[in-house]
Amino acid sequence: MTGPRLFVEYPARPDPDCPKRMVFGPCGGIRDDRSCEIDARPCPFGHNTQPVQWQGGQPGRNSAGELLRAAEAGPVILTDLSVAAFDRGNLEEVAKIVGASSDSVLVGEHQNRPDFPPTVMAQMIAGVGGRPWITLTCRDRNRVVLEQELMGLRQAGADGVFCVTGDGRAQGVRPDVTQVFDLDGTRLTALAAQAGLSVGVPEAPQAEPTAIRPGRLLQKQRAGAGLAVLNHVGTVAALREFVSTARAAGVTIPIIAGVAVYTDERSARVLAAFPGLHLDPTEIARVVTSDDPRSMGIETAVQEAADLLSVPGVAGVNLSGLASGSGEIPAAHVKAEVAERIRERMSAR
Repeated sequence: MTGPRLFVEYPARPDPDCPKRMVFGPCGGIRDDRSCEIDARPCPFGHNTQPVQWQGGQPGRNSAGELLRAAEAGPVILTDLSVAAFDRGNLEEVAKIVGASSDSVLVGEHQNRPDFPPTVMAQMIAGVGGRPWITLTCRDRNRVVLEQELMGLRQAGADGVFCVTGDGRAQGVRPDVTQVFDLDGTRLTALAAQAGLSVGVPEAPQAEPTAIRPGRLLQKQRAGAGLAVLNHVGTVAALREFVSTARAAGVTIPIIAGVAVYTDERSARVLAAFPGLHLDPTEIARVVTSDDPRSMGIETAVQEAADLLSVPGVAGVNLSGLASGSGEIPAAHVKAEVAERIRERMSAR
């Protein structure tokens, strides 16, 4: 299966009032006042009472990667990869550290810090024994390049692809560079499924309008998603309500809940700044003001993971965040210790 004729794009017209040219909005970056993260205009999807429906028919044949197979058998750990940009040695060392304690590693794509191309990242991580899930955003690539990346990831050893629309660039970050948004995350999901990849998608349970978020995840499943990774929620009760509503609506794919990993003020601040994430400020203060913030941060993350895994319908956790402001290697060791202690708790049950 090669060449652009493999792909059939969803026939739809993007909303002209959305700077990201989305069809299946709103994105997870919508602000609490329902304004756009890019330029503060009202989000055209911000007052929707129903999710935009997927009308594209049955998704393509979905490959079952190792993470998906593991999620069917029991709780999994997916760990964010935080590395120095364009530094192969740093990437490989971090991948070895966190990969040894995780089922897969999730490679992000940041609006203010470009790195190696997705296919190269997949090859490097797989080359040191990791199981990479590669984030692919629509911000920096037109549809042709997205198709090329999808076919490349099939050959490069990626266990799966994480399809997102992408955050808009912050003010002052490469203002001379075009933001493309030929597609949105849901339409990219359909192309990734057609390419035969395992496909993951995000959802933001506490981003407005919250009432349509479970149904929006169902539309992504219909487009071809095989796995969902949720943004952080403020309480376990909020996660329980979201998962229960999503399951009742027909969502059957594994759902992975986000665990915030931070051990100092900088790592907490970076994580809290992401659009669509909701962290408990009391917990943050308890960690950063403790006598031993590293130990307290690790214990807080382990306990949060245990609480989230107790929610019916949750298939695993995503260890995300900078973890430590002391550098990529210390941060990797923090995440590895969190993962190891989560596994100890799971095996003791």
